[in-house]
Amino acid sequence: MLEQRKGADFSIRGMTCAACAARIEKGLRKMDGIEEANVNLALERGTVTYDSSKLKTHDIFEKIHGLGYEAEGKKAVFTITGMTCAACAARIEKGLRKMEGVLHASVNLAVERADVEYVDSAVTPDDLIQRIEKLGYGAAIKEEQQEEKQLRELRNQQGKFWFSLILSVPLLWAMVSHFTFTSFIYLPEMLMNSWVQLALAAPVQFVAGWQFYRGAYHALRNKSANMDVLVALGTSAAFFYSLFTTLFASAAGTGAAGLYYETSAVLITLILLGKLFEARAKGRSSQAIKKLMGLQAKTASVIRGGKETVIPLAEVAAGDLVLVRPGEKVPVDGKIEEGRSSVDESMLTGESIPSDKSPGDFVYGASINQNGSIKVRAEKVGKDSALAQIIKTVEDAQASKAPIQRLADTISGIFVPIVLGIALLTFFIWLVWLDPGDFPSALEKWIAVLVIACPCALGLATPTSIMAGSGRAAENGILFKGGEYIETARRIDTILLDKTGTITTGSPVLTDTEWVSGDEIKLASLIASAENQSEHPLAKAIVTGLMEQGAVLEDVQNFETFPGFGIQAQIRNATVLAGTRKLMNQSSVDIREAEPVLQRFEKEGKTAMIAAVDGIYAGVLAVADTMKDSSPEAIKRLKDMGLRVIMITGDNERTAQAIAHKAGIDEVIAEVLPNDKAEAVKKLQQSGKVVAMAGDGINDAPALAAAHIGIAMGTGTDIAMEAANVTLVRGDLNSIAEALFLSRKTIRNIKQNLFWAFGYNALGIPIAAAGLLAPWVAGAAMAFSSVSVVLNALRLQRLKL
Repeated sequence: MLEQRKGADFSIRGMTCAACAARIEKGLRKMDGIEEANVNLALERGTVTYDSSKLKTHDIFEKIHGLGYEAEGKKAVFTITGMTCAACAARIEKGLRKMEGVLHASVNLAVERADVEYVDSAVTPDDLIQRIEKLGYGAAIKEEQQEEKQLRELRNQQGKFWFSLILSVPLLWAMVSHFTFTSFIYLPEMLMNSWVQLALAAPVQFVAGWQFYRGAYHALRNKSANMDVLVALGTSAAFFYSLFTTLFASAAGTGAAGLYYETSAVLITLILLGKLFEARAKGRSSQAIKKLMGLQAKTASVIRGGKETVIPLAEVAAGDLVLVRPGEKVPVDGKIEEGRSSVDESMLTGESIPSDKSPGDFVYGASINQNGSIKVRAEKVGKDSALAQIIKTVEDAQASKAPIQRLADTISGIFVPIVLGIALLTFFIWLVWLDPGDFPSALEKWIAVLVIACPCALGLATPTSIMAGSGRAAENGILFKGGEYIETARRIDTILLDKTGTITTGSPVLTDTEWVSGDEIKLASLIASAENQSEHPLAKAIVTGLMEQGAVLEDVQNFETFPGFGIQAQIRNATVLAGTRKLMNQSSVDIREAEPVLQRFEKEGKTAMIAAVDGIYAGVLAVADTMKDSSPEAIKRLKDMGLRVIMITGDNERTAQAIAHKAGIDEVIAEVLPNDKAEAVKKLQQSGKVVAMAGDGINDAPALAAAHIGIAMGTGTDIAMEAANVTLVRGDLNSIAEALFLSRKTIRNIKQNLFWAFGYNALGIPIAAAGLLAPWVAGAAMAFSSVSVVLNALRLQRLKL
């Protein structure tokens, strides 16, 4: 075999030092067929030159995995056309996976999408498209204009159906008139002519039904079978037997006895009708994506070179200055440089009250500017924007496969060959034993078994529910990263909630002030002026709160801060102190009067600070991270769902217990470091619990990654959201209850669909084999089965949360 020298370039994760890179290089170079291997630690990339006649890229990636590291290729998403059942999806997956350079391929029938991971130096997207087309399907890189293409294909399918229906109705008329209870129906003599029936049936069989022949040919050529094989075999048997009768019958074609043209034509018409219903229903199941895409602005007013220019959104670049007038959609994510306004961010946060925005504040694309012109410096555009990321998350979730789908995929792969065997067995049993010598009768039973057993419903059962469930979740600000997380979420029995930013707002506010005596506004002004010099978050909360009470900021001299204790400043010849007991004791301030107040505030979970002026105790200020209004109600909902709720925080025990008591939480894990949170998750898992962790900070990331389901609050950090499996855009704990409720309903819906699909085939095949089902009735039932599964999935879109 001639040497086929190829190169591969890919990412490697998990390396920590030069020794890791050396180990990978050494391991790769030992493989037969590797000519050169280089691993760059800084870039986390590997480059390999190899003989493809001895080695495949998949083998290289397996070797790296065996060494304890993860190798990754590039990813591409394709829109697939022409698939009719789960067997088609399985065949495309199989065909792609056989290609050199393809690492992983996943095809989703319901969304007509293929997700492929590949090594770009070994295979290109064009190669992948050519391979899919060779298998008999259409493929294109997923683009925004895909909706127009789908609409055109839907119209094409509608045209085929109406063409088929118009030609089939006369044949159906002729068939119905044969029944004794319809003897009153007038039947034109010409419709009884076999040649007229042939003229009507042939275009349906070979024009409208050509797609089934094409699909069957490609399936059989690739040594597999699918729905197209069953339909093509069944309708062809009826058509060609009738053609044989027409050509050679002793009656010279003047009668219609022994003809089954109506069977083949009506079957094709009914199947096309079922496919049309499916296409429309599947289009409705992806409404969530369309709604999200519809939120985007189409154009942007960009100021370049001092001139305002309106350009398409796709042409806006990061760094551009964008003018947004009242009533317009904000086109990009960025910071306001000029102007003030109220911005409706309900599309992102779910909060109906507009947010006041001023220079320095961040705004998101697709939010609506309400009452003032603002100039925004674009920071994130296109696929990097918050809305684009949400859309991608929903698309990925809809395209992913839940573990429950593996059962359906496995059965679909072996189902059609088994059905072919049952159909043949049925044919021979009727021909030889039950109705000896009656070939037409045996043929009818064979056709009925083939048609009733089409596994369309089986292939649609899981993905349509995942699509509808994840779409409904997205409409309510709940983003599942994949179908597997929807399935896992329903099994959650224990949930850990971080305190700051999850149960509480995450922003400290001044809650209480107790002054000793005197002019309270004057005291408030002195403390606010002093604290205004500090960068501490608590100081900012105090300043904001005191100014709301009427405090006025004054000039400050000799400001000094004591980290961990407090501050000191000179204001109008007065010495102002604010801080802890220790600072007061060091400054010889008598605080005995303050002690009862301090203890009361601390028991309530607040951070209390003492204020003194010229060495005399002046009052106590309490600051707290206030609880979100929705937290107690949400925690009650979680408990009512049977969940064990635990609060976990790095805060001190007393504060944690106070917040937990207010929130209605009985179990608290306090004073823990980030890694301790992850250990707490693992400990619960080891005891047999299925654990969810909800948090919003960088310190929560290890625990979010360790949990069975990590839930990130959308108001938190990017790192937390990256580590999580579910993101709650609104940052409201009620969304956790809604996510778990949706998960349970979605998996229940999937089980209903699978039960219907399996039960339908299990019941339908023996009924057809027993001769109790006419082929055209079997065709109608098969179409109804697929449509009913999709419609059942669509019920998820009407769930009230």
